[in-house]
Amino acid sequence: MLSQRFIFTALILVLSYAAAAQAIDNTLSYKNIGSEQYFRLNYENDFFATTDKYYTQGIHLELVAPWIKHFPLGHVLIHPNYSYTRYGIGIEHNGYTPTDFSTPHILYGDRPFAACLFLKTFVIALDPVKKQRFSSSLSTGVMGQAAGGMEMQTGIHRWLNNITPHGWPNQIHNDAILNYQVSYEKQLLSLRNFLSVDVNAMARAGTLSDKAGIGTTIIFGYFNSPFTVVQTTRKNFRVYAYEHAEVNIVGYDATLEGGLLNKTSPYTISPKDITPFVFQNRFGFVAVYRRIWLEYFQSLVSSEFQGGNYHVWGGVQIAFGL
Repeated sequence: MLSQRFIFTALILVLSYAAAAQAIDNTLSYKNIGSEQYFRLNYENDFFATTDKYYTQGIHLELVAPWIKHFPLGHVLIHPNYSYTRYGIGIEHNGYTPTDFSTPHILYGDRPFAACLFLKTFVIALDPVKKQRFSSSLSTGVMGQAAGGMEMQTGIHRWLNNITPHGWPNQIHNDAILNYQVSYEKQLLSLRNFLSVDVNAMARAGTLSDKAGIGTTIIFGYFNSPFTVVQTTRKNFRVYAYEHAEVNIVGYDATLEGGLLNKTSPYTISPKDITPFVFQNRFGFVAVYRRIWLEYFQSLVSSEFQGGNYHVWGGVQIAFGL
């Protein structure tokens, strides 16, 4: 078992050395689902912000259930001996493009085309007495042509009768994804079921993304606290909003710099041009009726590379308690 002192020490060490590519973080408090078993679909697209560039689309399907505790990859997930634990698996697909995806030529100084497809195994541990949460996740998969980014975006644009993307042959080439992440959250303030304020720290390392960060979350409205064990029932109705802001120290991003193993990509961003400090903000609305969760949100991220701009996207989420 891991002591709280060990967890804090490990987080501080990783944050200090700071050895964004996994775009969807499904374990933080504002993503809490008040059910022991649930299925969730999370869809993000910059179409919601009337743009079509950079992080252009993300899809995440996940399942949380007690039997996932015995999933083979779950054995490498560390977590403290808190009184309540959830286990989950998910599939995530992310796509990235430059500001103009219609040209077949490389746009030097712009973001490269990139796509990621991976399986995410995760655990969320909750201590309702001391109001703290700890999560860890392992992502395993592929980036590059094997992730199918070209086929997905081309198919969607054809279906919508939109501009055909022609630059995908210049995408970052195939490489392996193996990433590990740990996160810790501590509630600082609460007012019954109407207000919650917490802070969080995270660290991530692997072949896809190396970064660490700190942030804060404010939840307000009428909700079940993510720091207590309250199961939503068929009589529950909840509606609330949340605000999450974080600052990340970025050490490496394969969707910009290319993979660690395959150096044949036609175009990548030089490590010296990666922005070391990146700010991200997310604001969303959530409605819960019986065992159904609906969410709409908007996210903003500051420039991730020299010459790049800030980027805004939105998304929707639907979850079903099982």
